[in-house]
Amino acid sequence: MPPVAVQLHSLLFKLLLRRRLSSLSAPAPASTAAPFGVSSRPADQRPSPPSNPSFSPASPDGVATKDLHPDPLSSLHLRLFLPNPNHHAAATSPAPHSLRRNSFPQRDPAPGQDHLSRRASASFHAIGVSPAPAPRDYGGYLPTAGAARSAARRRLPVIVQFHGGAFVTGAADSAANDAFCRRVARLCDAIVVAVGYRLAPESRYPAAFEDGVAVLRWIAKQANLAACGRTMMGKGTGADSFGAAMVEPWLAAHADPSRCVLLGVSCGANIADYVARKAVEAGKLLDPVRVVAQVLMYPFFMGSAPTRSELKLANSYFYDKASCLLAWKLFLPEGEFSLDHPAANPLVPGRGPPLKLMPPTLTVVAELDWMKDRAIAYSEELRKVNVDAPVLEYKDAVHEFATLDVLLKTPQAQACAEDIAIWIKKYISLRGHELSY
Repeated sequence: MPPVAVQLHSLLFKLLLRRRLSSLSAPAPASTAAPFGVSSRPADQRPSPPSNPSFSPASPDGVATKDLHPDPLSSLHLRLFLPNPNHHAAATSPAPHSLRRNSFPQRDPAPGQDHLSRRASASFHAIGVSPAPAPRDYGGYLPTAGAARSAARRRLPVIVQFHGGAFVTGAADSAANDAFCRRVARLCDAIVVAVGYRLAPESRYPAAFEDGVAVLRWIAKQANLAACGRTMMGKGTGADSFGAAMVEPWLAAHADPSRCVLLGVSCGANIADYVARKAVEAGKLLDPVRVVAQVLMYPFFMGSAPTRSELKLANSYFYDKASCLLAWKLFLPEGEFSLDHPAANPLVPGRGPPLKLMPPTLTVVAELDWMKDRAIAYSEELRKVNVDAPVLEYKDAVHEFATLDVLLKTPQAQACAEDIAIWIKKYISLRGHELSY
């Protein structure tokens, strides 16, 4: 049984959620419809923490953040979380002044030295070819040639994270998701790409799922552009501006897309599982991106045949069955509502590639979550075909116990993040699978 304060907050949360879902169910005037969809609803959350692209005292956890909009034709939004690579540089470089060059603000350049524009901050000079002057109008971390060379020995894995919110609420840059992703980036020593996918009912299925696949393709494109730039510069072609405006320097200098992990929270777990299936189907078309594992945190799975937990805990905390049914009606295309839709039920036949091809899958469930039995059943099906698919069940825990803003600082939420990090490191470690339960 959760504490009384959690129970009271759950009642208030459910009232506000039902009110929000009911308001979204009302047809919106054509004049207010968002042509490119929406990826956040400010009324649903506390003010979002602004991005902090530098390793300043404003980020005491040593994680810098940056916001990106990779697709100009939609509201798809990304927030990057980068652990401070200077910690490693301090241990390997004897020159303390070299660390100063990797952070901003810097000293004024020498007289006569040209200033770079913000667009030039993505030059291939910044990913390990030759040093470039620092752009003065960018107040964040920019890798220099020296930093890129020292970091080349420890490229960071990439964790693509999908937030929760029943497909209709939440945001990649919300206060709760920002804090959770910072915790994951620090514990796993990995770059976290939080995906602000398009929300329903403005963008129904499969918009959110397609956004997840688009992000994976974008990461692959970034890696290929960076590799192409390094190759052309190494041949002395002078083509240092090739694709420079499209390269994200944090990923180019520090990301290892061959160690990519998908992490989904609640409905984000549904998206992560879909993206994992599409990655299996794509195969080498996504090179150099390789999904090595996925983490499904209390997946938003449903089905027409009720499970024991769905019958016993239908009126559970925070997300009850009635609210989730309404959310699915808002998300699935009109006229196609079915609890056995492939987006909702992972156990329906003909849902994609054979389960034996799926990546290792960690499933996190809560004891008081009415959706837990179907997530456990999916994990059992994966284990039957020899996929590493453990289940972590937390006693007296509720849905989103490790990611909800009011529960983020609880010992249980912190322990869950640490457990996830231990399992992830088993597949992102360069030294082999030395970590295991």
